[in-house]
Formats: sequence, structure tokens, C-alpha cells
Amino acid sequence: MFEILGKLHRQPERTRNAKLWYLSPLRAEKTASFQVDTRTNRWHDFGEGIGGDLVDFVCAYLKSTCEEHTVSDALRWIKNMGGTPCEITPVYANTNEIVKDDFGLILKAKKNIQHLGLIHYLEKRGISLETACQQLKELRVHNSRTRKNFYALGFANEEGGFELRNPFFKGCLGSKAITFIRGRTTKPDLIHLFEGFMDYLSVISQLNGKGLKADTIILNSLSCLKQVTPYIRNYGYRIAYSWMDNDKAGEQATASLTEFFQTEADLKHTPMNKVYAPHKDVNAWHMHQRNLTL
Repeated sequence: MFEILGKLHRQPERTRNAKLWYLSPLRAEKTASFQVDTRTNRWHDFGEGIGGDLVDFVCAYLKSTCEEHTVSDALRWIKNMGGTPCEITPVYANTNEIVKDDFGLILKAKKNIQHLGLIHYLEKRGISLETACQQLKELRVHNSRTRKNFYALGFANEEGGFELRNPFFKGCLGSKAITFIRGRTTKPDLIHLFEGFMDYLSVISQLNGKGLKADTIILNSLSCLKQVTPYIRNYGYRIAYSWMDNDKAGEQATASLTEFFQTEADLKHTPMNKVYAPHKDVNAWHMHQRNLTL
């Protein structure tokens, strides 16, 4: 349990005898109520009133992240988290990618998108309000360093954080992580990987707002490439479509993905770059299709 929680970037808040206390990985809380007994390797979440062994925990964790959470799913996930012969090499587009999570940003409010400035920003990107509202929220954020508030589009990730965008700001609230979106098809053979959420929403817009049938991973940062592994290894996907940027960093990310996919039996990698070349990324191509400029 201790090792698995460590791989989820969870560390004990306090230790007493052989018992470790964590902030619950199953929900948001401010006081640690998730206990691990290192002698029995069992856990108990006092806030939820549930507990059990490692498999029970993984089933509960997958359920909390809206993933399939049968015992078989849990066993596959545990195997993946235990280490793999091939790790995806992260790519850093610039030195800013290496900056740690910015905990100077504090979420003050979250609601459906209503701010006219954010709606206008989406329109200039070629994203309708209806399409945006499927995945984005309007966030009011406080910057504790500048002591100012600002509004931004928020795109949730798998660690409870948000990618933030407005016409003047691009950043992250909370932990930097990928976003996994389940497709409309149960147990699909296909998965799409996008570099950013504007690229993903651009493809959805090209499909007139219809969600993808296949599963989707949005990296949110090329530095998050390693986080893809547990979602794909041994799942049974047959084709992985990657939508990386047409630049040096995007080429490196595509190469890293190709190397990883080659370790998966019967998984074909199909880079989609030619679809939106010579444009830098999917959103730039989408905007060109709509005769839009920023």
C-alpha cells in the first residue's frame, strides 16, 4: 500500500506506531483520515467508512476516478504500476515545463461558463460554448502572490487539478497531470492522445460537437508523458492515434510514444500530424478552417 500510494504522489501526513495517515486519495479533504497499517498492509478510510486490502483500494480508487473498477481492472492496474520494461520518456518543450506545481493559485469559485471574455476567447479559437461546456468550467482564481483574482477556463485533470486558460494566462491550478476521457464505446479498440485540451476540443468541433467513440488522453503537458503508461499497458487497444504539435518537441513526443507502443502486442501507432500540417497544432489548423485569427 505504501509503495502504491507513493506512485500516486501521496505521502503520509503523520505516522503513529505502524500506522500511516494520509489525505484520502479517494476524495478531497483537509485532515488526514486515510489510514494504512504497515503490519497488515490493509487500509481504512474513516471518512468513507470503507477499507480492505490492496485490491479493494485499487477498485475504490479507479471508481473514484470514473474508471472501470472490476477486480480484473484492479489487478491489471496494479501490475502496470509495479513497473514496466519500457517507460515513456517525458519531453520538456522549454525550461518552464520543469517548474513545479504552482500552489500560489487558489480556487475561489467554479461554475458553468458565463464570463463574456472567456466566451469571446473560445469563439476566437473556434470552440462553441456548447462544446466547451462539455469539458470546461469557469473558474475564479486567487493569486496569493499578486493578491489579485482572475477568471479562466478550467479543464480538470486526473489529480484534481485544473489546466487554466484565458487570453492572457496559461497555467495550472494544483497538480499537473493528464486527463482521461472515456469514449462512447464500451471497451474500445482505439485511443486518441492529444497534447492540449484546445486540440481535443478542436477535433470535437470538427465533428459538430459529438464526442469521440474511442477513449482519449489529453497530456496537458509533454512532461506528463510517463503518466500514460498505466492507462494503456495491457488494456487491449489496437490503434493509438497521436495528435502532437508539429514542432521539435512534438516530434520527440511522437517518437517516445512510438517506442512505448511497440512494447504492446498488436498495438499500432498512427500519428495524425499530416492531417493538420503545415499548421503548428490541431487548434491552429481548426482556426484556419474557420478563417479565424487570434
